[in-house]
Amino acid sequence: KVQLVQSGGGSVQTGGSLRLSCTAPGFLSNNCGMDWYRQAPGKQREWVSSISTHGATAYTDPVKGRFTISQDKDTDTVHLEMSSLEPDDTAVYFCETSRAFSVDVRRCKELFGGGQGTQVTVSS
Repeated sequence: KVQLVQSGGGSVQTGGSLRLSCTAPGFLSNNCGMDWYRQAPGKQREWVSSISTHGATAYTDPVKGRFTISQDKDTDTVHLEMSSLEPDDTAVYFCETSRAFSVDVRRCKELFGGGQGTQVTVSS
């Protein structure tokens, strides 16, 4: 099983922007879709966004218009561009195989493990 590798994140002030990336060799070429989740301290894990290999996207309401998910098939990488960041966006962000957006969820789950998590901190 290949682990998804996350990069990006960090600390910004309110209104700032950050980009998260998640990649693994063969992820998109195996028609695996991706979910981004986040978990803030003391809160439950929250779904943030998803993308399919066909380019279909979805977002949770609090991030619509501020976050953009995209994919680069040449590098098997999914990006989550985050702008107009707010303190409520502070959380650890995780990427993983999407159950709803993957062509063959079982195969994708067998091939790829979830990302290691990336801290995003937004200060007021």
